[in-house]
Amino acid sequence: MDGHKLKIGNIEAAVPVIQGGMGVGVSLGNLAGAVAKAGGIGVISAAQIGFREPDFDTDTKAANLRAIRKEYEKARKIAPKGVIGFNLMVAMRHYDEYVQAAIEAGADIIISGAGLPTELPKIAGDSDVKLAPVVSTEKSARVILKYWGKKYGRMPDLLVIEGPKAGGHLGFTREQLKEYGKDGSYDQEIHRILDLVKMYEEQYQCRIPAALGGGIENHEQAMHAFSLGADAIQVGTRFVTTEECDADIRYKEAYIQAEKEDIAIVKSPVGMPGRAIVNPFMKKVMAGEKIPHSPCHHCLHSCHPAEIPYCITDALIHAAKGEVDEALLFCGAYAYKAKRLETVKEVVDSLLAERV
Repeated sequence: MDGHKLKIGNIEAAVPVIQGGMGVGVSLGNLAGAVAKAGGIGVISAAQIGFREPDFDTDTKAANLRAIRKEYEKARKIAPKGVIGFNLMVAMRHYDEYVQAAIEAGADIIISGAGLPTELPKIAGDSDVKLAPVVSTEKSARVILKYWGKKYGRMPDLLVIEGPKAGGHLGFTREQLKEYGKDGSYDQEIHRILDLVKMYEEQYQCRIPAALGGGIENHEQAMHAFSLGADAIQVGTRFVTTEECDADIRYKEAYIQAEKEDIAIVKSPVGMPGRAIVNPFMKKVMAGEKIPHSPCHHCLHSCHPAEIPYCITDALIHAAKGEVDEALLFCGAYAYKAKRLETVKEVVDSLLAERV
């Protein structure tokens, strides 16, 4: 890192802040463009990105592919020279095609988690797009680094380490979440991951910058991440309650109104633990009620429509549209600390303060 800049190969972000990808419809072109304009890396979530397209219910894939380009162009118009990327979940159906669509749109970087993106280098081919797998443990980092090295002779351009206090789906078991909930315990895992990264940097004679995310919502937490050896921070929740965020104002107000006790680890219909605000919808789910859902939009590989308690696409679309009592309101551990709407620039400045 040169000063406060983040260098990823031949691209450079003026400030070491990556805006976390948040679907459905939370981090689209407007938010990503604003973050890129502020000097960070703006990230568009491709998860059911086409939910507002007229043919979303009848041809979901075509709607999503079209929206990938639309949202990228929107972001690029806001930040002509900024760094703009996509967050693509490995668990998504048609993952390969969405990766290709993001590359063709002009993405600078693809950040990919919700499963290990073992085949991402093959899908990206010889394009110039930067590739950034998301890992949560030393074990998952080792699998990716070893596999990419052995099969493709290359390393990630950036490694994103996502901790247990992140929002949305989490890359941990419930037992790990309890273990890492203890003060400082996840720091040890971060050190193990970064030690592993150094080993592979030496082996492949390359630089692998690392970003740390999950529960970073103030200057002190950002500085702690840098002190652990992170080159950048990934921040999601703080950007939800910004004026530029693509989500409905009622979604943002749900964060502002939430109390600490309203945030819980919930079970996603695809079997993964996640962090969300407990609202009327989630209380029904927790009570064992099965929520009727729309015809399947074929979003995730691991979903079995006949068996799920609710449809995650329906629930997240309700959230993006502001229908908050019927929605799954994913959030980070400190969402309750949001007290007002801010601008993207205010968030970036408050996180970095004297570092910038």
